[in-house]
Amino acid sequence: MATATIAKHQERHHHRLLLSSLMAMVIGGVLAAGGYWAYFNFYARFQPVTITKNQADIERLLAEGDWVSPGRTGPALYMVAYRDCQACTDYMRDEFPKLAAANVDTRVIVFARADREGLQQSTPIERATVAELWINRDWNLFAKWMSTPRRDWSAEGIKPAEKDWARRAVVASTRDYVNQLFPLVKSSGLSDDYPLLIWRDHDGFLKACACTDSRSFHFIRADLGVEKPLIQLPVLDLPWLTGSKPKPASDTVPQPAAPAPQASATTPAPAAAAPAATAPGATDTPAAPAPTAAAAPAPAQPTPVAKAAKPAAQSVPGHAGSPAKTVFY
Repeated sequence: MATATIAKHQERHHHRLLLSSLMAMVIGGVLAAGGYWAYFNFYARFQPVTITKNQADIERLLAEGDWVSPGRTGPALYMVAYRDCQACTDYMRDEFPKLAAANVDTRVIVFARADREGLQQSTPIERATVAELWINRDWNLFAKWMSTPRRDWSAEGIKPAEKDWARRAVVASTRDYVNQLFPLVKSSGLSDDYPLLIWRDHDGFLKACACTDSRSFHFIRADLGVEKPLIQLPVLDLPWLTGSKPKPASDTVPQPAAPAPQASATTPAPAAAAPAATAPGATDTPAAPAPTAAAAPAPAQPTPVAKAAKPAAQSVPGHAGSPAKTVFY
């Protein structure tokens, strides 16, 4: 009877333990799923894309594009946009002053959208302004254009592109430029929204963002050194891992060791001859001392070899922006 009671209590205990374990697993799974959803929904999905393909082609197109910029000396941020893009206007209004305070060179590439199903996506005034910006690359003109409402912009003093073969070809080349650039960045997982922003972070990685949401702007500012990132993991320097870290090679060339002294090749002195017999009463004359070998001179120490200096890193070729005279926004 006692044994049956003990077995029954043990069975109940096992059932409770199993039920508690299942509940803990369910609660843990729900918490993990909720945490991942919150991380992705509020943080990860707004992160920029790291370009892992076609970097050389993208760099070439950025260098060849006729962008306009204020000509600052800080890190470069490339922006591809068109006039009626509201997200582009919002980004320039909200972020360009912050980037200017950090000396970031904002390089804007404007284009005129192609017609879609027989409908024009741009106006003659917009096309004339785009052609003028690509030809003369005037940052002040761009700032004035973007600061003026679209219905009030008349492109006064700008030659129309509709009646000029060269300017009409420039407008067409802006569309060809975007048609070449966008497929290259989309191969790394970027969407086809505007504005298209391309830059290099502090570690040298090429990044891009189709930034239509203001929650993406912080990542760009952090990569360009405008502000610190929201999440920054501490650098752990554990003592027991210090010895296993690879040490950088020293740039100092060690001085070569002095060669071992060589034995002097001197002719040994002849042995002294036995004194000849002399007559009794003759005076003995002392023998002349044997010549000693001259000491060999010490070998000259070789001069240390000087290591050639490392060549300076080549920057990506680009165009110099026009000097800024008008404060943008």
